[in-house]
Amino acid sequence: MRKFLTLTAAVCLLATLSFAQRVRVVHASPDAPAVDIYVDGQIALTGIPFGQYTDYVDVPSGQRTFSIFVAGTSTRVADFTWFLTPGLDYTALAMGFAAPGKSPSFRLMFLFDGNTEPDEGFAKVRVIHAAPSAPAVDVYWTKPFLALKGRTPVLTGVPFGGASSYLTVPTGKAAQYQARVVVAGTQTVAIDSGRLVLSSQEVRTIIALDNEGGGAPFRVIVLRDRN
Repeated sequence: MRKFLTLTAAVCLLATLSFAQRVRVVHASPDAPAVDIYVDGQIALTGIPFGQYTDYVDVPSGQRTFSIFVAGTSTRVADFTWFLTPGLDYTALAMGFAAPGKSPSFRLMFLFDGNTEPDEGFAKVRVIHAAPSAPAVDVYWTKPFLALKGRTPVLTGVPFGGASSYLTVPTGKAAQYQARVVVAGTQTVAIDSGRLVLSSQEVRTIIALDNEGGGAPFRVIVLRDRN
């Protein structure tokens, strides 16, 4: 269950500042417990388990320190500082392995979300490789269940932590697609989105994840960026 708190009274004291439009957090670290997120020392988001994500919340613009704690405890996992530009949307991904010595190691990645509305009859889709056990990948984007043989991937050689630009795809009133993530240079499917239904002017982010604890079977989550 996704849980989140709006920023506390301490943030309200900053109301005279301009605001970054929205920030959301995705927990993509397969061996990390549920986490709480603090912004500049004040609790902002609570109890986020692996494979889940928050709604967007308002955060004051400017340089902010994001701290990650084991949920419900004072055990600090990491601190990250990021400059937030007023009026922009961001996704923050907690990703990599939390256990000491495991690679790729735990990190927080910030991405700008291009949530401008696409033209009528089109949707926008972005793909993020956040599965630390998977090698570099290619991504195929097709109508559901079409054979991959003879087709060209829309993305090639995407490393862990890689994020595509937004792909603009036609929908009409609604359209069905399938994303398949394969080991780079092969057509060996590692992650399959299944059937995806996109409606006109939607914006979505598809994130590839490990299984809980790490490793296969890999999976995807689909974030609703707009509409």
